[in-house]
Amino acid sequence: MLIFTKITELHGYLSQIRAKNKTVGFVPTMGALHEGHVSLIRYSKSTCDYTICSVFVNPTQFNDKSDLDRYPRVPEKDAALLESAYCDALFMPPVAEMYPQNENKASFDFDYLDKILEGESRPGHFNGVAQIVKRFFEIIQPDKAFFGSKDYQQVMIVKALVKQMNSSIEIVACPILRDPDGLAMSSRNTLLNKEERKTAGLIPKVMLQAKQVVESSGIEAAKAFVTKEVAQTQNVKLDYYEICNADTLEILHELKPGIKAVALIAVFVGKIRLIDNIAVG
Repeated sequence: MLIFTKITELHGYLSQIRAKNKTVGFVPTMGALHEGHVSLIRYSKSTCDYTICSVFVNPTQFNDKSDLDRYPRVPEKDAALLESAYCDALFMPPVAEMYPQNENKASFDFDYLDKILEGESRPGHFNGVAQIVKRFFEIIQPDKAFFGSKDYQQVMIVKALVKQMNSSIEIVACPILRDPDGLAMSSRNTLLNKEERKTAGLIPKVMLQAKQVVESSGIEAAKAFVTKEVAQTQNVKLDYYEICNADTLEILHELKPGIKAVALIAVFVGKIRLIDNIAVG
């Protein structure tokens, strides 16, 4: 596996690939990689000739500096994991490479999509996501880009970004990978202590129970159930639980025939904020 830190070096590598008319798959990450990320590499390798992964902790998508400071960083371990997954190239640029000082920061408008759920809880988050994803897309110009479905709203933002860019990049949303207790794999899970990690298993359990409630008694009953269950659990705080149109992310108040729905949740376990989602209806 080749490792690049400079855009110019990466461009030289990409030009050789393009000269051979080969396809490029791209997996953008913030590092602290786990099997969920490895699954994205595998999806890319199964459909593209070359797979490039980026590891970059993007400062512009953190609205809380303490969250940025404690975000896990293990570059050597990440590189070893990617190599074992037969990733072709790793791009690990420094912040100055991605955000030159003389360059204006872009601003985006995704209508309501960046103002609800994660957008409401983390103001400016999706603008930062769009900034860095657009930058990576312009640098790498992949044929396909692979994202985990745990970040459901982010995938929708990226798809909207591609439309705004008038780009032909195909965005592939890959299934959530879960630990044996059902918790969605996340780099943030490594920040949980032993007791918090045990408590975090509540999230998928409550989501599955709420799925049954919404299908039998409706959305408001499910929201009341989740709120009560989380409130009864020590060291856990509910940020939001909403059921939305799976295609538009419009917040729903009742299930409608023919409309696919998804339940999305954000929970603080101690100081660590975790998200998850599950199809309902």
